[in-house]
Amino acid sequence: MTLAINDRLPEAELLRIGAEGPEKVSTGELTKGRKIVIFAVPGAFTRTCHTAHMPSFIRTEGEFRARGIDEIVCISVNDPFVMKAWGEATGADAAGIMLLADPESTFTKAIGLSFDAPPVGLIGRSRRYAMLVEDGVVTRLQIEESPGVCEVSGGEALLAVL
Repeated sequence: MTLAINDRLPEAELLRIGAEGPEKVSTGELTKGRKIVIFAVPGAFTRTCHTAHMPSFIRTEGEFRARGIDEIVCISVNDPFVMKAWGEATGADAAGIMLLADPESTFTKAIGLSFDAPPVGLIGRSRRYAMLVEDGVVTRLQIEESPGVCEVSGGEALLAVL
């Protein structure tokens, strides 16, 4: 079943690189009592993710904060080392965007947003989406029909519907 508006996010552990190496981030702890934006990409460094999706959230980060968003989080089915490198390469780290890895696609599968594209080497990846989550509950959800486009899930598109 695909995640929908008014659904509570499932509890999952995602990974990021901290001062001591990989560290777990609980979706429950991340969202509890907070208003956050989560967006997902099929893969770090992939064309649309790198040139359109991530830059749209870097550009709009200040506008989200001005609207009371506590955190902007990017999730991808990659390892945390790749996500760290991608955050540095794109400037997402400097912009204050948290990059989280879902290396086994556990969270992505739990919300029903995984897909496979074997011809381009993407197996068990996340569909492209953006959502607003308030205290663990999805209040806005924008899912792209195709993984190669960033129309309804970009930063500007999400801001327009908030």
